[in-house]
Amino acid sequence: MATEPELTPVVDFLCEHSPSKSRVMALIGPYHGARSLTGVLTCKDKHHAYQAVQLLRRALASRDTAAVTEDLNALATALPDAPASSLRAATAHAASGTWPAPVGTTFCPPDEGLGEDEDTQVDEAPTAPGSETPDGARLKELPGKVVRITHLREFHITDEDALIRAAIDDGWEPLPASELDADDPRDLVGAVMTLTESGSWIIGADTLEDQSEAGLLRAEQGDELTDWSPVPVTTHFHHGWRLRRAVPDAPADEGQPDLVALFPVKECSCGDEDCENCGWQLTPRTADLLLTALSVLADQAYDDADELRGQPVTKQQPGDWELFTRLPSLTWSADRNWRRRMARAFDDLTDDLEHGRWPQPSCTAEEMALHLAIEDAPGYLDDIDTRDTAHGTLPEHRDDYDWDSCSDLFFQDHDVLMLFDARLDGIEAPDGDVNQRLGMGDLRTAAWFEPFGYPDARDPGRGFRR
Repeated sequence: MATEPELTPVVDFLCEHSPSKSRVMALIGPYHGARSLTGVLTCKDKHHAYQAVQLLRRALASRDTAAVTEDLNALATALPDAPASSLRAATAHAASGTWPAPVGTTFCPPDEGLGEDEDTQVDEAPTAPGSETPDGARLKELPGKVVRITHLREFHITDEDALIRAAIDDGWEPLPASELDADDPRDLVGAVMTLTESGSWIIGADTLEDQSEAGLLRAEQGDELTDWSPVPVTTHFHHGWRLRRAVPDAPADEGQPDLVALFPVKECSCGDEDCENCGWQLTPRTADLLLTALSVLADQAYDDADELRGQPVTKQQPGDWELFTRLPSLTWSADRNWRRRMARAFDDLTDDLEHGRWPQPSCTAEEMALHLAIEDAPGYLDDIDTRDTAHGTLPEHRDDYDWDSCSDLFFQDHDVLMLFDARLDGIEAPDGDVNQRLGMGDLRTAAWFEPFGYPDARDPGRGFRR
């Protein structure tokens, strides 16, 4: 007589991707015991797998298949027959809150020592009146703030057998051989996922990276909840825990600069070289990416200055710091105060843009800062969906993203870039033959903050942002 599978709670749904296919899995098990992953479906399109996970999570949260029927039918139509059938069955299980555990699946029972004593029972915290999240709401419709946290973890498997034994002890079962990839015949991905989900120590593997990134979602900046997002959520990780730069709460007219008003575009088609409106313009879209690059570089510089303090940068640690190893090596022995002044140079150029001025460097440090910002700015366009972000609402112009013109027009000269040429060692000294012949001036580290005389020098009492 066949043994009926035991029903066990379903906790969550996950997906993992390989070059050839994507898998959707259910995390099942008792609330106070070890859990395991069991396969739901396999498909070739990772976006279909992602949509399936979101759909199943919604069914699990609502406990109602009717809430996802329309999306279920649409996704099932896009899938082959086998995974479509598996998705429909999984949706019914998710809506019921239970999953038929495969025969032989081992779960650790709840701690029998808890008993039924009122003092030891764990109850769910009551929901505060009026604090419920509206079902299906978009970000702008939620009354409270939303925090998004994304994690990045990388593991080097050093002992496959030990890893698999630990995962089995934690209730894991490998996927059937028919669903495994040729590059992962032992389902090591599933084993690692099980151990990370259960919070267990990853036996048989070394942690290479463990990072998180968090920040408030802001509808006015183009953010949207994952379920409503028209594009996949992407995150750029850095070393350690890094909060995205917070924008203080402020009235609309005191928040982000109005780049359309600060840098109005002028349209003209007369073609006259002397026409003011036909000349090159710093457009709102170009200014927006420059502001982003300057802001990120400033934060990196402040962070590195606080970490390095008086420690010199060396060739043995080029990947340890985000900013200061990008500067010419003659600056690598600078002290913390110099590094903080370098960070302020990015802020000073940011201030120019936020007040509608072209960023014109007033000292060598600002020249270097602006060169780095122009170098980095194009990369931020790759991170922007111009169809559904605040950047995309800015007017388009033929001069958008013309970084060559920025490099030509924002500087008096490009002498500071010669400091990167190892063949010109010593060129920074003002008494050197080459320096004097080219009229370069003093480019030694200590002179980087000496004002040029034009444009006007910065206010010496302006202080530091942080």
